[in-house]
Amino acid sequence: MKYLESKKEKWEKETVAKSLTRFKERKDEFLSSFDALTERLYTPIEVQRLDYVKDLGFPGEYPYTRGVYPTMYRGRLWTMRQYAGFGTSEQTNQRFKYLLQQGQTGLSVAFDFPTQIGLDCDHSLALGEVGKVGVSVGILKEMELLFNQIPLNKVTTSMTINAPAAVLLAMYIVMARKQGFSPSALGGTIQNDVLKEYVARGMYIYPPKPSMKLVTDIFEYCSKNMPRWNTISISGYHIREAGATAAQEIAFTLANGIAYVQAAIDRGLNIDNFARRLSFFFACHNNFLEEIAKFRATRRLWAHIMKERFEAEKPQSWQLRFHTQTSGVALTAQQPHNNIARVALQALAAVLGGTQSLHTNSFDEAYALPSQKAATIALRTQQIIAYESGVADTVDPVAGSYYIETLTNQIEEKALRYIEEIEKQGGAVNAIERGYMQREITESAYKFQQEVEKKDRVIVGVNDFTTTKQASIKTLRFDPAVEKKVIKRLSLAKKDRNNKKVSEALIKLRNTAEKRNENLIPLILNAVKMDATIGEICAALEEIYGKYKPLTIF
Repeated sequence: MKYLESKKEKWEKETVAKSLTRFKERKDEFLSSFDALTERLYTPIEVQRLDYVKDLGFPGEYPYTRGVYPTMYRGRLWTMRQYAGFGTSEQTNQRFKYLLQQGQTGLSVAFDFPTQIGLDCDHSLALGEVGKVGVSVGILKEMELLFNQIPLNKVTTSMTINAPAAVLLAMYIVMARKQGFSPSALGGTIQNDVLKEYVARGMYIYPPKPSMKLVTDIFEYCSKNMPRWNTISISGYHIREAGATAAQEIAFTLANGIAYVQAAIDRGLNIDNFARRLSFFFACHNNFLEEIAKFRATRRLWAHIMKERFEAEKPQSWQLRFHTQTSGVALTAQQPHNNIARVALQALAAVLGGTQSLHTNSFDEAYALPSQKAATIALRTQQIIAYESGVADTVDPVAGSYYIETLTNQIEEKALRYIEEIEKQGGAVNAIERGYMQREITESAYKFQQEVEKKDRVIVGVNDFTTTKQASIKTLRFDPAVEKKVIKRLSLAKKDRNNKKVSEALIKLRNTAEKRNENLIPLILNAVKMDATIGEICAALEEIYGKYKPLTIF
């Protein structure tokens, strides 16, 4: 190694120095998103301490740096799971069927804002938001329309819902039973990650501690009744989109994961009975090599946490399985067709990083919800990567790159330091209540914006390579009549149901919640069967749990 070091030093003093007299480098320093210095060149010197078996291992074996499955995409491609939802349940159902016909292999439901915070469509705070950024699902009938003629035994469903996750899961279960499917046969994921709502997204209802209780209720219920269902999708996506660096994204996400695992253990659940159904959800941004390294570092770090900290015994409990979505905040309204290239690079990085499922954003999403044309291009991007690029033909093809392995180590080390700081503060819930994660993300977002404004960071079409020509694209138009239609349907459903039974179910739910220690999923299932609405169920729990008031950070 000393010989190589001397050769590198000679190269820098002679070859590089001569080149720099003619061609100055673009920057004095090249930095990663988390401020690690990017060297001019990487060689075996930088990875000389790398132990292949200990630090990389083989795919499908601890510590899973190279992938959670032995043959990865040679055996089965990632699930192509395009996020969709808008307007009425029937409109979204049509989009689901279209995407499945085009080769999509899994469903992902986007709910509108009122649904995400547990409000019925006729609530005064829902006015103007019904069906706009997702589908409105406030009662069992809407869930039935949403999945009408969808083969639930053949298609897995992911639902991006958090604070009222238990209610939407209950609706899905009751709907599936009415179609003849047992809960044990259902495959899919409920996001159910309420901690990141306090950190980055704001779609919360109750304070953290009772919200954690509901999360754990889902863990317990599903571990006994839904063996194929992922009980949570611990999300770094929204943390990253709020302005976090790559290292912060995985650190804060895994810190939240530690909190969920500990809460389940404290409930008395056996870690090897529930850990295999934990899943994760990450963003993929524009720094191609950094994103690949991020995913590899995350798998390794989580494997160490589960095996060494929590002493899980089964290899499936050590595996980090994750969904990826390309970056929404990286999409630009200026020159929107540039977004097709951005999404392709991000999707390729996710695949090279070993994702288990993937959503590719549509190029027009800086303007509106995806048009059918844009959604098709986004799906075709995945299919071209899968079937034409060749990157799925071998496992972890980037392994051994001096830079990739160095960057993987750097991200892991930086993330670990954040996790240790969160532990000093008493864990993720305490750190969130103190505003630690929120402040860190805000500072990173501010730094990024400063770089853009100073043109230290180029955004093509935004702060450089601009044009005065306005883009002309057809976007999805929202019909304002949708809101009236959904509200009218809810009103009719309330009239047709047995309101006495609804009232009894809600009283029983509220009284049970007051006891604090009973699992509420059976009570929520009963309320859903009686046609109680999402707003009524969440309001009943709010009477016991209270409403969360966010911390003022600055």
